[in-house]
Amino acid sequence: MSTVADLPLNARRPTDYETLVAASATTLDAIPGAVYVCDREGFLVRFNSEAAALWGRTPSLTEPKERFCGSYRLHLPDGTPLAHEDAPMAKAIEDGVDTRNGEVLIERPDGSNRSVLVNIRALKDHRGAVQGAINCLQDITERKALEAELRGQRQALEDFFENGAVGLHIVNADGIILRANRAELELLGYKPEEYIGRHIAEFHADAPVIGDILRRLSSGEQLVRHPARLRAKDGSIKHVVITSNCRFQQDGQMLNTRCFTTDVTDLHLAEDARRHSEQKMRELLEALPAAVYTTDAAGRIDFYNKAAVEMAGRTPQFGDEWCVTWRLYTPDGVPLPHDQCPMAIALKEDRIVRGVEAVAERPDGTRVPFVPYPTPLHDANGKLIGAINMLVDITDRKQAETRQKVLIDELNHRVKNTLATVQSLSAQTARHADNPQDFVVKFQARLMALARAHDLLTKRHWEDAPLDALAKEILAPVAGAAQGRVSIQGPSVDLTPRAALSLTMALGELATNAAKYGALSAEEGTLTVIWDIRREPGQPAMLQIDWQERGGPPVSPPTRRGFGARLVERCIETDLRGDLDLKFEPEGVQCRVTVPLASCAAHG
Repeated sequence: MSTVADLPLNARRPTDYETLVAASATTLDAIPGAVYVCDREGFLVRFNSEAAALWGRTPSLTEPKERFCGSYRLHLPDGTPLAHEDAPMAKAIEDGVDTRNGEVLIERPDGSNRSVLVNIRALKDHRGAVQGAINCLQDITERKALEAELRGQRQALEDFFENGAVGLHIVNADGIILRANRAELELLGYKPEEYIGRHIAEFHADAPVIGDILRRLSSGEQLVRHPARLRAKDGSIKHVVITSNCRFQQDGQMLNTRCFTTDVTDLHLAEDARRHSEQKMRELLEALPAAVYTTDAAGRIDFYNKAAVEMAGRTPQFGDEWCVTWRLYTPDGVPLPHDQCPMAIALKEDRIVRGVEAVAERPDGTRVPFVPYPTPLHDANGKLIGAINMLVDITDRKQAETRQKVLIDELNHRVKNTLATVQSLSAQTARHADNPQDFVVKFQARLMALARAHDLLTKRHWEDAPLDALAKEILAPVAGAAQGRVSIQGPSVDLTPRAALSLTMALGELATNAAKYGALSAEEGTLTVIWDIRREPGQPAMLQIDWQERGGPPVSPPTRRGFGARLVERCIETDLRGDLDLKFEPEGVQCRVTVPLASCAAHG
């Protein structure tokens, strides 16, 4: 009688600690990250070159030995000194407690500091006793600095909006006021709840004027000091001028308008208000994070903000022509003379220039890709009086394009790995097949399991795969033939692509054997696949999957260990660092798979 010949036998294997200690230096250096290992006394026994580089030193593995960490000094994220014996590694050694994404500050011998995430796992023997621990260090210094910079920029922008001296409000495509700053509310005397959320036309004294303003803005026109009359809360009429433009979505639909409102009620104050508005506008431009500068009609620079100085890497001189940059290039690296730059074209041809890119070279040789927005300026009579240009740094966008290329390269890598997996499946299946027909059946089953997992991951852009959908895909061929004798149940769990592929191959082997030799080979046989998340105090969350067969032919332990057995063992214990508990009960195969949730769940 046939049995489950391809399933694994329990065998004594080296523990994780023994494997790591026995690994060569080359093997440790191949790990993409800083890694070190301590023994059960906390003494350092192995570390790779990235760990030494992160510490800024090479600790000794002989007398005098170092304990718990190879860093010069340790601190908590707030700078509080942290003794090595109080570090998370010591906790892992003493109590077997793992650490996930703990943050510490490493001080190097040269006095520099690096912010680091630590991920520590206690390494235990087969009886559960701690043999040591492994620590994976991730340098997040640059990320922390970037986060701080982004927070500062957000705060600056919010302060710019809320505390600007000129009234400012934002209106959506339907004319509803979304936001208004303090100056706007004080101008008209309204409280935020009386103004925000209502239609802008309710506050305009002249319906045709606001209708014309919205129409012109929605068509992409910019309004500069457009006259209008607003009705204040006390019933008075405020004569104002509005400076506004629109933001548009990629499909060309209007998103919202941004309106500066200036009160010019009193003719005597009109001139003062104009000068004040111009000054405030310069201050606002000064506060903008984008580089902004203006020129006169001849192209001579007469204003630039701090962001322009930072972007150009130099301080322009008033009277410089056309652009604040030191040198210019086209995106493909061809030198671009300043008198042929977009700002020069905008002034010479008296037109707005859009849709071009350029590259600014600083005096120190660094280059910054940017998009210019030169716009001619005219006086009340339509005469050209100068232009304003905003240079938007698109370094992040270019880096995103680079990242996209990296993703494409990663896709190529995945394809190569898949082909290598298929090649391995083919060779190993052929090696253990009894005959050509047996090879075809087993190889096609394994290949289809891999294909179904790839199809599911592709539909979800290789981000994650729901375990229930994956299980149904794997068991679909046998579930259809079993006519309701297959039960699948468990909570929602999204698997990483790697975990999805590994579980697909492992469960696929179990399903194939169940259909060929096990419970599903008999008319009365049933199969139940149940999973749950097991959480115990002080322990990492585990994904537990129970495979239970009933009602099939009597089962006895396998007489040999084939490729299928090794495949299942590699997928669960090696790829996912899980545990595999297989029992050959006479009434049916029972298999329990236990995998750390952090190693398999996409959001665990």
